[in-house]
Amino acid sequence: MMFCPKCGSLLIPKKENKKNVLSCSCGYTNKKPENIEIKEVIKKPEKNIEPVDEEIEALPITETECPKCHHRKAYFWLVQTRAGDEPETKFLKCEKCKHIWRDYG
Repeated sequence: MMFCPKCGSLLIPKKENKKNVLSCSCGYTNKKPENIEIKEVIKKPEKNIEPVDEEIEALPITETECPKCHHRKAYFWLVQTRAGDEPETKFLKCEKCKHIWRDYG
């Protein structure tokens, strides 16, 4: 890669009178470039990534009882659902049955 001595932009190879030259958008043209080679590179497709079937929870766990299945552990997260001067709402998701409920505590 070469850069324009006038403005610092990247010089782009192009054909001018059956010769390869490097030119810039500001108007500068390098008439005597060293070995310009214009080629198209075809990128090989990457390996297919298989989706994971299992659901991975990245939430903290707390000891609480699920109102639906009475399991003793649940994931939780906090969301500010009301005004800024009021406490946030705690959402819980049962580790076993995936039931979601709120704790306004």
